[in-house]
Amino acid sequence: MVERYDLDGFIAASEQKELNEGIFELESDRMLEVNLNNSMVWTKLGAMVAYRGNLKFIREGIFEQGLGNLFKKMISNDGAKLTKVEGTGKLYAADYGKKITIFQLRNQSINVNANDILAFEPTLKNEIKLTRKIAGMLSGGLFNVVLSGTGLVAITTYYDPLTLIVKPNEPVFSDPNATVAWSGNLQPQFKTDIQLKTFFGRGSGESIQMKFEGDGFVVIQPYEEVVNALG
Repeated sequence: MVERYDLDGFIAASEQKELNEGIFELESDRMLEVNLNNSMVWTKLGAMVAYRGNLKFIREGIFEQGLGNLFKKMISNDGAKLTKVEGTGKLYAADYGKKITIFQLRNQSINVNANDILAFEPTLKNEIKLTRKIAGMLSGGLFNVVLSGTGLVAITTYYDPLTLIVKPNEPVFSDPNATVAWSGNLQPQFKTDIQLKTFFGRGSGESIQMKFEGDGFVVIQPYEEVVNALG
């Protein structure tokens, strides 16, 4: 009879599984396995929790993504810092136990909160985008990353994400601190009701809102994640 707290049972239930799903695999809904075969992947700085094999970790060079991205990184300090992982082996990545979602872009683009990107293939172009609105500065949402092209990307959310469809004449409004991603064709506007208290501490979603109009989608999470975009 197997005892309730049998060690061998725990190991069998929790050990790494060979799923053979490709470069990105979900070992659990909060642990990403990246399978590298003399190849490379971009990950969020600090996301590595374990690895096996012959992997090399190289922090993103200051000119790696061009002068435009360099300038925005210097003034944003918003979680867009990346590590290049290359070689042959298995990488295990996570971010504070947040839930991980993988999706395939096929000549598509998506805007992602910089702090919510976990990993993406080098076939995808990444560009830091500046939202020139005071509301973005107050909410910590001044910068986001546009991923475009063809390849896999893994993003993170606190708990289960919810996707809201944006239709013509049916705009979606969201709290910037709960907004994770949106389709590449949407250009959010900021709706503000700024009072003096908004400038101190954490602004609420009622005071600052993102407005999405057109055709597309918005991904939100049931958690208000405050990121200090100004360092």
